Order: sequence, then C-alpha cells, then structure tokens
Amino acid sequence: MWQRIKTAVILIIIVGIALFASRTPVLFAPLLAIGVIIAAHEWTKLMPKWRQPAVFVLLTLVITLTSLMLPVTWVVWWAMSLVIWLMALSWVRKFPIHTHWYGRKLGLMGVVILTAAITAMFYLWQQSAWWLLYVFLMVWCADSGAYFVGRKLGRRKMAPNVSPNKSMEGLAGGLVTGLIVVIAISVFKLQLTGVALVAFIALSALTILASVLGDLFESMLKRRAKVKDSGTILPGHGGVLDRIDSLLSATPLFALGFWGLQHLGLLVVS
Repeated sequence: MWQRIKTAVILIIIVGIALFASRTPVLFAPLLAIGVIIAAHEWTKLMPKWRQPAVFVLLTLVITLTSLMLPVTWVVWWAMSLVIWLMALSWVRKFPIHTHWYGRKLGLMGVVILTAAITAMFYLWQQSAWWLLYVFLMVWCADSGAYFVGRKLGRRKMAPNVSPNKSMEGLAGGLVTGLIVVIAISVFKLQLTGVALVAFIALSALTILASVLGDLFESMLKRRAKVKDSGTILPGHGGVLDRIDSLLSATPLFALGFWGLQHLGLLVVS
C-alpha cells in the first residue's frame, strides 16, 4: 500500500509540474511522448505475439507526434476512436463468447486509441491546463466513488467475465460522485446556465461512463492475453496503461464534445 501511495505522489508531482510550470509545451509534450512510447510497448504485450514490437512502438510514436503538429486531424482521430469505443461496448458485453476482435487488427486500434487520447490531452491542455485537470479529477472522483460504493453495496455484477469486482451499484455511485464535482464546477466556477449547463453536464456524464468502458476494455484485453498487469514500470500500480486506461476513452470523447460546444457557441473559453 505504501509503495502504491509513494508512486501516486511522485506521479502527481511530475504531471502537475508538466501541466502548470510553463504555457509552452516544453515540459508537457516530452511527457506525452514518453507516455506514448511506454503505452505502445505495453500494448504489444496485450496483442497476439508481435514479431517486432519496436516497429509498432516507433510507428505509433511517429504518427502521434505528427498528428500533434497537425491540429486539423485531431477531430478525425477523436471520431475514429469513438467508433472503436462504441464497438468495444459490444465486445465487453459478449466476452468471452465472441473474441473476433483479438488479432492483428488490435495494432491499428492501438494506434488510433493512443493517438486520439494524446491529441485530446494536448488540445485540452492548450485551452487551459485546468481543463485537462478537470477531466482527470472527474474520472478519478468517479473511480473512487465506484470503488467505495461498490465495495459496500455492490450486488449486481456489471461485467462478471471481464471484471468480477465491478458492480452496477458501483457504477451508479461513481456516476453520482463524479456528477457532484461536475455540477459544482459547472455552476459555481463556470457559471453555466440553461442549455449550456445541461449540455456540459451531459457531456461530463458521458465522459464518466466512457472512462468505465476504457477500464473494462483494458481488463478484457489482459484477460484475453492472460496477463495480470500491462507492465511493471509503476511500482504498486502496474503499467502506464493500467493507470490511463480510463483516460484513453474519456479524453477523446470529452475533447470532441468540448470542441463541439465551443463551435456551437455554448461554451466560451477565456
């Protein structure tokens, strides 16, 4: 437990400095690049045996960094990842009866998922580091709420073949916990009203639900690949994918909705 806490504290310090120390990407961009390299390497462990994992890692890194320099492509990446996550919802429900998704196509899906998440994080950070922190906070609070409520009241299993410890009661608890944070920030900090308030809360609720799907999807991959953790680089936590699985699905969805609300004039970023 103490090892887990120490690792979490170190991660918070590193991420906090990268987010807020400079408005230029001199610290944040390298952190994203390192994250992509490690996450892509871990992704190869969850796929059918890959003969040259270094090639996949390098390809993912090049595509992601190139995409970061081409903002016009970002919405396309987010939309493509949304399609994958919608399909993943069906895969999680049907696991382990149907596993046709497990194959070389996971390589392509990995590139899309990682590129979409990284460009979404960079986009939100460009708007303001606080927007990216908002997504982190929302997902973390929902995850904590789901854990404690599920542990105390959990009865009905959400996806027993994928993650036996997750329950529908925990999902409800996580959603309520996350929405308390969302509503408080929406009303008192952002001072949203009317349609803008409803749209922003709806987007945030969908983001919380998407974060749960990201967690379940990675759990399903690990079960199919017969591994406990995606890696061992984070003592007490496992791998990078184990820590960001919820964010892989949550950040592209929130970024896409955030972008849409801005273009509709429902959300003004100062």
